[in-house]
Amino acid sequence: MRRLAVVVFNGASLGAMSFAFGVFEMASAFGELPDLDLKVVGGEPDAALRGGGLTVPVPEDLDAVRNADLVLVPNWRSPMEDPPEAALEALRTAHDRGARVAGLCSGAFVLAAAGLLDGRPATTHWAMAPLLAARFPAVRLDESVLYIDDGDILTAGGGAAGMDLGLHLIRSWCGAEVANRLAKGMVVPPHRPGGQAQYIESPMPELDEGDPVSETMAWALTRLDTALPVEELARRAHMSRRNYDRRFREITGAAPGTWLTHQRVIRAQQLLESTDLPVDEIARYCGFSSSAALRPHFRRQVGVTPVAYRETFGTRLGVPEPVSA
Repeated sequence: MRRLAVVVFNGASLGAMSFAFGVFEMASAFGELPDLDLKVVGGEPDAALRGGGLTVPVPEDLDAVRNADLVLVPNWRSPMEDPPEAALEALRTAHDRGARVAGLCSGAFVLAAAGLLDGRPATTHWAMAPLLAARFPAVRLDESVLYIDDGDILTAGGGAAGMDLGLHLIRSWCGAEVANRLAKGMVVPPHRPGGQAQYIESPMPELDEGDPVSETMAWALTRLDTALPVEELARRAHMSRRNYDRRFREITGAAPGTWLTHQRVIRAQQLLESTDLPVDEIARYCGFSSSAALRPHFRRQVGVTPVAYRETFGTRLGVPEPVSA
């Protein structure tokens, strides 16, 4: 018998809970986990799930947490509020007994408050990452990834990343065949690696048209399919290379070459999503000599290969217009 305890705090949303334990509930419904003992328990008195006008009381049962093989904490109502000490004690006891403990989205704050993330790699929803880093500096935070499996401690980003972690756990329990069959029944991707990025958007800084460095940035964005030496950008701005670099960092926070590579990868993402061009051709559209030259930069920035990214996000709408003016 596998004992799974899902810890709910007052005000938890039904939607968040569906990501948290929906994969396990569906696995039981499909007969894939016949030995699963799943309990949704309150982490404090008078806990209740809410959503769509419904209120579902959840009884407090911290003994179920202490005796579980796997504990999921799907969310926490306020990153600035300390979780109840009784719940933290139950999580520590479960962990000391050998249970795996997972925090999804804001649930990572509960694990951190319990001291379970001290010195450990962890993630959370990217929008909450600065708060987690500020409140719990001992956590080795990586907000860019979908989930992290550090053996007995697991954390995931927001939303569907919780489902990815659930499938990952079922894969570790039952093997890839069962996990893939379950994903097919749920009509979701069977496996998104934990290291895959959360796809945080990278907004452009607001450019001042009167600033010569800003002008070269706008000019470069129309020529990402060509070589763009930083010296050429500095000459266009009528500045020395040293002064250009300093001003560029003031605007973007990055060196010109780093920023250009970042924009080339963003352009590659857009083409992978919206065209059916071969990856080699997309690489050349973005200023890389080949797909092999694109791949390490893409993987470092996005977390997966170009091919894997296209499989998840590609819509194949056509061929782009050339970017050069």
